[in-house]
Amino acid sequence: MTLSQFIQSSKSDRPHYLLFGHPVDHSWSPLMHKIALKHYDINATYHAINLQGNELTDLASFLNKELFLGANVTIPYKQQIADYVDVIDASAQEIGAINTIVKNAYKLEGYNTDYAGFIDPLQSYAFELEGASAVVFGTGGAARAIVYGLSEMGVEELFLVSRSPNRITSYRDNQRVQIVSYQNWTSFAEEAVLIVNATPLGMHPNVDSSPVRDQEKQFLESKICYDIVYNPVKTKFLTQASEIGAQTIDGLEMLIQQGSKSFKRWTGYPFPVKIVREKLYGKITK
Repeated sequence: MTLSQFIQSSKSDRPHYLLFGHPVDHSWSPLMHKIALKHYDINATYHAINLQGNELTDLASFLNKELFLGANVTIPYKQQIADYVDVIDASAQEIGAINTIVKNAYKLEGYNTDYAGFIDPLQSYAFELEGASAVVFGTGGAARAIVYGLSEMGVEELFLVSRSPNRITSYRDNQRVQIVSYQNWTSFAEEAVLIVNATPLGMHPNVDSSPVRDQEKQFLESKICYDIVYNPVKTKFLTQASEIGAQTIDGLEMLIQQGSKSFKRWTGYPFPVKIVREKLYGKITK
């Protein structure tokens, strides 16, 4: 559903939270937040909006409508959305990407809950990550949050893998970060403790793709391999890692934890994490 279609539908006549992105049909955020809203009997709905580029001109006025209560933001709008909020949280400002919009009286506030959601499943590895290095595939909004989160955890060196490393200038002042290419990322893999997929590669429906070529999967051995893609939960990247004996972390827990922090900011209520987790993992096994 596009923004125009949503505005023209009866769904816009009820208080609502939204997810803005393109594409968003794969997203489990609506299911997750509908469970939470129902748990507290909150009179509001949550819908995924496949925001088109030509609809951005209408977004500013829409965000100020009375029935709009807040939003999540995903690929490719996490950086652009900064132009549509009044206040940006300090961590979101440093990250340079927003994934949560909170409506507070007459102000729109921008936050980033991705970084906290990302590091939550890594807490049991905190000792191993302190002073270590990591390889991160991707340089977009999600990667920005990951860099911030891993820096908070004390990761010393971050090698971000890009298809166009010479064009990436946004990290030039960050001494922890080095931009490398897909052709030479394996040169930095041996010293890395953690390898992260922060790209959409492997996401439904393109489930046969991975940032790692099959002939490179040996470089995942003995690493912590983390894929922020959650649909499917077992991505090709995680399958490659499992085959070589690596420790794996899927993206579903990050989804739940970042959503938890968004929901608390919107409603003031603690997210029913256990209930949501059971429902989402139940969806996987069906």
